[in-house]
Amino acid sequence: MAEYELIKTEGQANRGRFTTVHGVIETPVFMNVATCAAIKGGLSARDLESIKTQVMLCNTYHLHVRPGDEVVNKLGGLHKMPHWSHPILTDSGGFQVFSLADLRKIKEEGVYFNSHIDGRKLFIGPEQSMQIQSNLGSTIAMAFDECPNALSEREYVEKSVARTTRWLIRCKEEMKRLNGLEGTINKDQLLFGINQGAIFHDIRIEQAKEIADLDLDGYAIGGLAVGESAEEMYSVIEDTTPFLPQNKPTYLMGVGTPENIIEGVYRGIDFFDCVYPSRNGRHGNLYTNHGTLHIRNAKYETDTRPIEEGCGCPVCREGYSRGYIRHLLKADEALGLRFCVMHNLYFYNDLMRQIREALDRGCFAEFRKNKLKELRDADYDAT
Repeated sequence: MAEYELIKTEGQANRGRFTTVHGVIETPVFMNVATCAAIKGGLSARDLESIKTQVMLCNTYHLHVRPGDEVVNKLGGLHKMPHWSHPILTDSGGFQVFSLADLRKIKEEGVYFNSHIDGRKLFIGPEQSMQIQSNLGSTIAMAFDECPNALSEREYVEKSVARTTRWLIRCKEEMKRLNGLEGTINKDQLLFGINQGAIFHDIRIEQAKEIADLDLDGYAIGGLAVGESAEEMYSVIEDTTPFLPQNKPTYLMGVGTPENIIEGVYRGIDFFDCVYPSRNGRHGNLYTNHGTLHIRNAKYETDTRPIEEGCGCPVCREGYSRGYIRHLLKADEALGLRFCVMHNLYFYNDLMRQIREALDRGCFAEFRKNKLKELRDADYDAT
């Protein structure tokens, strides 16, 4: 079973250690998004280890549609396919069902929809989501939920959240059954529940209280960064986290920028994930401590410096120049994408290391103030 050790707190911020069957996760942590069991940009499991990745995040919906969770199971599960022995979290597929699929029909039993790949009719409910994730064999499975728009009407949100809570109970019961079966790949698979409620604080808090009583392995806050302002998001997080179990990790789903992460930690979040570092990297937008470097700009054509002086990522450490990386991207060479994604993911993972060290030293408030100012004032391409 999992064990979450709360090592230290500073205000609402937590410094923790989460022990799983696939290894220990030092928190706060950023999970690198490998939607289809691979990082977009050509990074291998060995590459992820070289940039200090702790957790890989894969997506239930996408893997169910292609190649199929039963195929993944026959290949030995999500850990064996990419040769990744560390923790993996799988999203339930709920968000993708509601954001990608056409012709959705939500029923109490689950959701009927058409695949965004080939249009075929599919169904996923709480039990099916747990069965798919059990086939995948991930370390942490997310409960199946409905993800209403953050700006949805109150009446709709109330009904949606009540259904999500009922679905969570069914997920818990089904996971217990699956973990007891003979052929299950990971009999120690963990379950995180999801708090929903759009930007209605009272709905969020009431549901947080309800699901806290289910004694799950962890809890997520979902349905944010989907239309509301950053201030509204921070306010919801700050008011909701105190009502989730303090002896379990808390995960903010799909968020966000470096600023979002620092502010999330400040408000009690332990786990983060976001596609920004890999997506921005593939477009040549590189994170640095001096601002975003747009490597495609002509000013870097003959620049012999690394992406960032003093950066410990393999790309900067090995001395690949900005001029060379720009050339690779302009020539549509895959190596350029790989270098940019590797640098950005290292930046995020190293940011989490800095946050953990600041919490260990008891100076996170000072770190937050200085880092946010540094990020706000930075403008690399203006220099």
